Amino acid sequence: MVDPKRELELRQDVEALYFGYRTFTSLPDRILAERGLGRAHHRILYFVHREPGITVGDLIALLRITKQAIHRPLKELETLGLLTLAPDAHDRRIRRITASTEGARLEARLTGAQARLLESVFADFDAETEARWRAVMTRLAEESPPSDQA
Repeated sequence: MVDPKRELELRQDVEALYFGYRTFTSLPDRILAERGLGRAHHRILYFVHREPGITVGDLIALLRITKQAIHRPLKELETLGLLTLAPDAHDRRIRRITASTEGARLEARLTGAQARLLESVFADFDAETEARWRAVMTRLAEESPPSDQA
């Protein structure tokens, strides 16, 4: 149960998060749409670019999604030549994912747009505010998804 004294303020925070995320994703969404791709594709490209050679299993665990949820976007990215899946050198049951040159360029364009937006917004605040924002986002990311039970 939310503290009734804070409910309005917290609802405004929820709205700020919704609208901030909409702005944060709008340019990458347009770039992705030009290729018939969506946010799931961006997330995969981002983490594969960050950790070249990541296994499919590790990517599934990192994104907290199912094999079924990752299958289609992963296959689409591979078909478009944006990433490659190859068997592990020591265990052929394990598949490793690497971004192609074109995939790395697309990821840089998508994430670069977001980094420039953050840089622009952070320019209006001091370093302490930026660090606190990071702490809040990190804490949110570490939270377990809430259950539907109250």
